[in-house]
Amino acid sequence: MKTLATIIKELRKANGLTQQDLSQKSGLGLRLIREIEQGKTSMRMDKVNQLLALFGMELSPTPKARNNE
Repeated sequence: MKTLATIIKELRKANGLTQQDLSQKSGLGLRLIREIEQGKTSMRMDKVNQLLALFGMELSPTPKARNNE
């Protein structure tokens, strides 16, 4: 399963955007873009959704994978 950091980075690159471009298009700070792509573990969901909206996506709850016991 891909992490949020990996998904954001792949989407950015697939759309030919630099981190600076993504910052400008999303209205989020460059520092936050870098932190997200580096896997920062605590973020405001509204900011992540603001970023994901550029790619037609949003955060949503999904069932957690269970380990076979």
